[in-house]
Amino acid sequence: MPAPIHLKARLAELPDDPGVYLYKDSDSQIIYVGKASVLKRRVRSYFTKKHDDIKTPILVSNIASIDWLITGSEVEALFLEAELIKRYKPIYNIRDKDDKNFSYVKITVTDDFPKVSVVRRPADDKARYFGPFISTSMVREALRYLRRIFPYFSNSRLVAQSALEYQIGVAPHPQISRQAYRVNIRRLLLVLEGKSTKLVDELEKAMDVAAKAKRYEEAAQLRDQYLALKALSKKMIFGAQESLDMTMDQALTGLADRIGLKTLPKRMECYDISNFQGGDAVSSMVVFTNGTPHLSEYRKFKMQIKGPNDFAMMAETMRRRFSGRHTDWALPDLIIIDGGKGQLAAATEVLDELGVRIPTVGLAKRHEEIVQRLIDSPGLGQSRGEPKAPMRDIGHEKTDGEFRIISLPHTSKSLQLLQRIRDEAHRFAVSYHTSVRDKRTKTSKLDTIPGIGPVTRKQLIRAFGSVQGVALASQSELVAVVGAAKATIIRQHL
Repeated sequence: MPAPIHLKARLAELPDDPGVYLYKDSDSQIIYVGKASVLKRRVRSYFTKKHDDIKTPILVSNIASIDWLITGSEVEALFLEAELIKRYKPIYNIRDKDDKNFSYVKITVTDDFPKVSVVRRPADDKARYFGPFISTSMVREALRYLRRIFPYFSNSRLVAQSALEYQIGVAPHPQISRQAYRVNIRRLLLVLEGKSTKLVDELEKAMDVAAKAKRYEEAAQLRDQYLALKALSKKMIFGAQESLDMTMDQALTGLADRIGLKTLPKRMECYDISNFQGGDAVSSMVVFTNGTPHLSEYRKFKMQIKGPNDFAMMAETMRRRFSGRHTDWALPDLIIIDGGKGQLAAATEVLDELGVRIPTVGLAKRHEEIVQRLIDSPGLGQSRGEPKAPMRDIGHEKTDGEFRIISLPHTSKSLQLLQRIRDEAHRFAVSYHTSVRDKRTKTSKLDTIPGIGPVTRKQLIRAFGSVQGVALASQSELVAVVGAAKATIIRQHL
């Protein structure tokens, strides 16, 4: 299908770089997001090749405008494509709407010998996660390249079983020291964090030092890593943050205009409380940078206040977050509270008390309304000279006491972004609450057994997995773990 006249000039501007392309309809809504190793070639192919499927010609006939975002590599484009599809849910990306399609790179950084794997969902287990990625096959291909530069152990292999992998060059020597192995993992993390340039400089200096000290074998290994990484950086780079032109983002620009921000909210922090009848209460802080989750910046708080009082817990969270103790935490451009007027009032009262002047809004669950204090609400701005939010985002608003209540249609990209951030804060809070509760309940019954100390409790949980597992264990199984005397006491009490 030949390109229509109004798109020919745009197609001529396409670069030869890797990146993500966005097709929009006549209402400026994103209808398709794709990635490409060469933007010019990939996008033009939609208008120059014959397509055998039914969907593509229909898609092309609905393209009214084209935008693109240049990335450092195809894999970085893979990361950005995943986030934009998850955020905007374009109608022609049907196959990517299911969250089960996303994958993450997991590194068990707290292990003596960290393992690297690809998983479907991040867990609250102190591991480092990178993603989300849409194409698991692309992620695995990227890791195969990286594993030859920085060999690592996978979850499916123990250190003692890695001789074959070592021989084919994808795993470290089976007898590698913990220190040497963790150096490799640290370098792999730098690549995944998008700090390849810093690592290339580090390897070059280390190579020179080793050569001058006549450690030629070490220098040769560093040289190989240095050359391979330089070649790799031309093909693929993981990045924790996208190189996104924020003014092109409908969700961010619409949100900033709706709540009257003078600049786009590059860093947004969202807070949620999770407890059961006041017990095991925790709060979460999730961070989104340029509208994308920044997992390494997430934080969690175990509540010190007792009793089922979400307002007081939100106040405690704000006080601990903005007390001034966390000088290494960047300040947000926008604070989002999971809740309505009560939660927002509790949060902003503390912020006022601490002298923190950061725009803050709440997202009320019942009607999915944005709540903002009138004194923090200058109204619709458009002072940045950027495109206005699409008309379907206009919605309506009202005043309720000292609050401004903004209702946006469910199709609003700004509302969808806030909902996703709020849902992520809720997920993270519930995950932490569950782990705290499970940790308590796993040991509570064992704590009451006389003669069973913390060391024995750990042995029992490690051997049987839970208190229920201990209760179901036979006498002989218990004896094998803790001895006959303690086994008899345990069976009497459980």
